[in-house]
Amino acid sequence: MSRYSAYAASWLLLLVSMPLALRWPGWWWGVGIALLLVLLGSWDLLQTRTTLRRNYPILAHFRYGLESVGPEMRQYFIESDTAEAPFSRQQRTLVYRRAKNVMDVVPFGSLQDAYAVDYEWINHSLAPTEIPDHDFRVVVGAACAQPYSASVFNISAMSFGSLSANAVRALNEGARRGGFYHDTGEGSISPYHLENGGDLVWEIGSGYFGCRDEAGRFDPARFAEQAARPQVKMIEIKLSQGAKPGHGGVLPAAKVSAEIAATRGVPMGIDCVSPARHAAFDTPMGLLRFVARLRELSGGKPVGFKLAIGHPWEWFGIAKAMAESATSQPECLPDFIVVDGAEGGTGAAPAEFIDHIGVPMHEALLLVHNTLVGLDLRDRVRVAAAGKITSAFDIARTLALGADWCNAARGYMFALGCIQSLSCHTDRCPTGIATQNPHRWKHLDPADKATRVHQFHDNTLRALRDLLCASGLEHPSDLGPEHILRRVSPVEIRSLAALYRYLRPGELLQRIPEHAVFHDFWAEARSDAFCPPARVDALRRSKAS
Repeated sequence: MSRYSAYAASWLLLLVSMPLALRWPGWWWGVGIALLLVLLGSWDLLQTRTTLRRNYPILAHFRYGLESVGPEMRQYFIESDTAEAPFSRQQRTLVYRRAKNVMDVVPFGSLQDAYAVDYEWINHSLAPTEIPDHDFRVVVGAACAQPYSASVFNISAMSFGSLSANAVRALNEGARRGGFYHDTGEGSISPYHLENGGDLVWEIGSGYFGCRDEAGRFDPARFAEQAARPQVKMIEIKLSQGAKPGHGGVLPAAKVSAEIAATRGVPMGIDCVSPARHAAFDTPMGLLRFVARLRELSGGKPVGFKLAIGHPWEWFGIAKAMAESATSQPECLPDFIVVDGAEGGTGAAPAEFIDHIGVPMHEALLLVHNTLVGLDLRDRVRVAAAGKITSAFDIARTLALGADWCNAARGYMFALGCIQSLSCHTDRCPTGIATQNPHRWKHLDPADKATRVHQFHDNTLRALRDLLCASGLEHPSDLGPEHILRRVSPVEIRSLAALYRYLRPGELLQRIPEHAVFHDFWAEARSDAFCPPARVDALRRSKAS
């Protein structure tokens, strides 16, 4: 009966403290505490929702309390500095130091195990170079009426609504100071994106927020009005995101404030639905025609799309549509593609989507890069990538794999002061970043955090410059898969060039390469539909027969 000991003790304390309180008034505190415990224990015994509380009245609440602080206890006292969950303390500390512009050097030796499988490094040169400027740039949409010179490190998509007003202000001002872009996320362009004048990439998702009519369909006139803003430098069509690809979203009516309703162009106080798929197109060729339409409506600004790779035949269908358009309808070619890895973050997503949906960034980026090279389109379409990028080495590795530039979301959240409390979905973010509660986000100082965002970007690119110099290179575009080495076993090392099969320029135009994914799915992919190959469909139907 020891499981009832706390409940019995509360009764005993109540019975003892009542007569004592009649003689010594100070004991009324004991009576109050004992009475509260008795009421709590009695409620535990009477309720029927939780068996644990009925079997362990009062004591069960100690378990709930310890469980509620478990993540913090593990983060601060148990996890090692290199344990990634999802970002290690070492990764976070590097961002904090660079954001605060304090010393980021490391003493005594690396915490990384150089003999562990998957350890990676970049080889240095005996003839290092000197690069005077670390403001590395990539021209996007060179053939457009309004091309854009993008930094190689930018702020990835995070919407107003998922981020607070002051967080958006700070990110945009930091981007303005550093001359890099700030992706709006699919929540459209809020007043806070516009206050400071930083460059914007306007992300348009399936809800067409900011450019929709009352029925939720794409509205060309509203799009043209928004896209004409000088701050909007590029347009990005969101097909899917790494953290929850193939999944729509609902912002509950209670969270659709007047500001969010005005920003997104939706009614206030009604659930704001972001469908899982687009209504403006339903085929690969339809997507490319939509790209051309947006470029025309925007006055010639670069237009591209973002996707997380899923079924390979769907990406191949888009690629085939691009190959068909290259000569007959070149205006339909996207100016850029952003590859979002499955390791990407979000404010809230189902556990199965976070853990088990989508292709990780490295393999997804390789597939997109290889396909464009094989179609001889790589020099006409820029490629960006996003997925847990916080350091100069992360950028170097991603560029070596095939990207032209990188985006980061959580890295810049750390620069704002995020402590990885994993409470983004609760509206109780302790740092005022991922919350719409004004009692929390108003304590975030946009001016101070903008400085940190700018310094994180600046110091990270300085570190990238130093890596390039040490490697004997002149520009990030010089990085290739031969520069990154990976330990694949205790006694084996391979460069990324040796680990992965890279296609030759134009190879897909001549034959199907000896590459498993291309061999299995390229021939049957279609530019007029996202449907699966016939044999895949037959396998599906065989289960129901």
